Amino acid sequence: MKIADFLKPEFVVSEIAASSKAAAIDELSRCLASHRSDVNADELRKVLETRELLASTAIGDGIAIPHGKLESVGQLVGLLGRKAEGIEFDSVDGQPTQLVFVLVAPASSTGVHLKALARISRLFREPEFRNNLLLAPDAATMYSAILEEDAKY
Repeated sequence: MKIADFLKPEFVVSEIAASSKAAAIDELSRCLASHRSDVNADELRKVLETRELLASTAIGDGIAIPHGKLESVGQLVGLLGRKAEGIEFDSVDGQPTQLVFVLVAPASSTGVHLKALARISRLFREPEFRNNLLLAPDAATMYSAILEEDAKY
């Protein structure tokens, strides 16, 4: 599985406006819904917020991967948002989160959802890659960097 299987160029946001975890989840949910007719922003926000109540999806090193499942979604879809100065996201390392990768899977899926989470975690573990994303001048450059890094594995 490659990230390009579920992340399209229009699903990369180079600078989100949100300054809090809740606002970031809301903004990214609305962004995804604006591009996909099978995603309801309020429904997605609720699913992601409910998941965050279990434990923060901020895995450290400036990365969070809020994820959930929706009945309405027919295939796995992702969206990456960047906030260069970071957002408090209850990260395991206590550091601000700069890259928020929303992952939404069909309600019936299990394996593909877990494979995608593992793939994202593996790619975003690389400090140089994360830095390239943070320094990229725009969403298109961010997306190209993701494709380049994804091709290495």
